[in-house]
Amino acid sequence: MSTQSEQPEQPEQAGADRGPLVLTLPKDVADHFAELGVEPSTFSGGRLGDKMDIRIAEASPDRVVGTMPVEGNQQPYGLLHGGASAALAETLGSIGAMLHAGPGRYAVGVDLNVTHHRSATSGLVTGVATAVYKGRTAATYEIAITDDTGRRITSCRLTCALRDL
Repeated sequence: MSTQSEQPEQPEQAGADRGPLVLTLPKDVADHFAELGVEPSTFSGGRLGDKMDIRIAEASPDRVVGTMPVEGNQQPYGLLHGGASAALAETLGSIGAMLHAGPGRYAVGVDLNVTHHRSATSGLVTGVATAVYKGRTAATYEIAITDDTGRRITSCRLTCALRDL
């Protein structure tokens, strides 16, 4: 993976200068997603990830870290939308599972559990996906989403099926 040698616990804040980390994917996986219209150089959840401004700060089969702004991802009451948290979690866990799957394989989410503990109304939320189980046909990740102060707002678990291309 193309990541900095020192991987941050909390990625930089959102802003005009904040760009996606360019991930180095196995060539066959990158080619497969390119054929589907997903730009591999900004692999952050495809078009949905782009619309939600999800950015990947760190990625490996064991741990994926990403951020998403609250602004633009709120429900009518001004709170971070629960579905936005779920999309961030599934994006991060799916990237980890895809990296674990390796060349010639990809990951698809089959089960997502999301528990909301508190709300966020502004700033940037950070998701950290940690591998719980990495098998031959499935991978499971726990995803903790925290607010700018480090308080956990959402806990998630994602299981992905690992398939051949």
